[in-house]
Parts: sequence; C-alpha cells; structure tokens
Amino acid sequence: MSEPITLNVGGKIYTTSLSTLTSFPDSMLGAMFSGKIPTKKDSQGNCFIDRDGKIFRYILNFLRTSHLDLPEDFQEMGLLRREVDFYQIQPLIEALQEKEVELSKAEKNAMLNITLDQKTQTVHFTVREAPQIYSLSSSNMEVFSAHIFSTSCLFLKLLGSKLYYCFNGNLSSISSYLQDPNHLTLDWVASVEGLPEEEYTRQNLKRLWVVPDNKQINSFQVFVEEVLKIALSDGFCIDSAHPHTSDFMNNKIIRLIRYK
Repeated sequence: MSEPITLNVGGKIYTTSLSTLTSFPDSMLGAMFSGKIPTKKDSQGNCFIDRDGKIFRYILNFLRTSHLDLPEDFQEMGLLRREVDFYQIQPLIEALQEKEVELSKAEKNAMLNITLDQKTQTVHFTVREAPQIYSLSSSNMEVFSAHIFSTSCLFLKLLGSKLYYCFNGNLSSISSYLQDPNHLTLDWVASVEGLPEEEYTRQNLKRLWVVPDNKQINSFQVFVEEVLKIALSDGFCIDSAHPHTSDFMNNKIIRLIRYK
C-alpha cells in the first residue's frame, strides 16, 4: 500500500492513499496526484483543494468502493452534482445520473399546493435632496406571501434554482429558506418608486427575482405565471377539481398534480 496522503478540502481534513486518489487516472484527482497538475499545500503541509469539504466524503468513498452511497435524507444533490462535475470522475458522473433517475422515479405522483396572500403596507423613508437637506416621505408598498407545499422534494429544489431573493445588493437562492424538504414560505415586496436602494436593506425588505431571465416579480400574476411555467415543464398539470375556479383566478390558491 502507498503512504497515506492528508488532504485539506475546503478546511476539512481527510487521509487516504495515493492509489485511491489516482484510481481514475483521467479524473481531476488523477491528474493532480500523478503530477500532471501541480498541487497546492496549506500551512501544515497538507495537499489543499479549494472545494466543498463536506461533500468530498462521498467522492472519496466512491474512489474507495466504486459505489455512490448517500443517506436517505440527503438534501444537497445540486451541490454534489457541481462537485462531481469538477472532479470529472466519469463512473461517478454515471452513478450520480442513475441515482437522480432513481429518485425521480420514486416520487412518481406528486401534488403542489400554493396559498397566496397580499397586503398593502406604508413605508416611511428619508430622501436626501441636498448635502444637508433631507425630507421625510412615505409610500404604499405591496407585500406578498406564498406558502408552498409539495410532495415532490425535487420540485422544490427545482423551484429554488429558479427563484432568488434580492437583498442588500445580492441574490440568494430561496432553497436556503426551505423549512423542510416539502415546505417553503416566501415573503417579498414589490419595488416602490422613489424608495432609495439602501432603505430596502435598512427595513429588511426582500424582493424576488427569476433567474436566469433576470426578471423581478412585482405582482402575484407574474409569480403565478413563473411558477406555472416551472411546474408544467416538470410534468405537473392544473387540478380540475381543486381549488375553486374563483380562488385560482384571484391568485389565492394554486393546486397542481403530477402523474407518472
């Protein structure tokens, strides 16, 4: 057996062998540890890889066993897919694709239910008219809330890859706001004309965007259109029995079903 090699992957330490790391010579790790690509060292002399350290355990275990073993409640398939793509271990790429197909088939029939709420809120803010002159202003703002439940965990992850909060000048995926794999609550506001950008941050007001279309969602009509577009592309259809037509048309309740 070869001498142990200690790796620092994104701050997490792993110990393995050179033969394990080079078991797939055409992969990124195979190239790094066969000398084709130079490796970096941390301050302790460990080989350093600037990737996700937590996810690396599944990749390393695959190198050891040639099996992709994931816990039943694994919730980071998107992150694992990106890491697998980086390391370019072809048998692992194929194993991950098989796992995703398996998970998709396991869901089969699914239900999606969204309850919407909207209210008007008055916001007060200051406007700088000159270097030393400020005036107090106020405006009405539309505040939206969407409570989303789906029996398909994969669909909520898909939704999370399309919808993003805009806050403090940054976009962040709504995936981080999942209450559990089946429930998601979104709260956001419409843009207000004349409201300074820094006021959204100061008053903790998040806006909602569709990525990669780079479209802001300023109304429930746009929200419903975007969710329907995503859901229909994933095999859902509108439930003809529920909810009542008036509730659906008034954007109060959306219920979709999927049969596979």
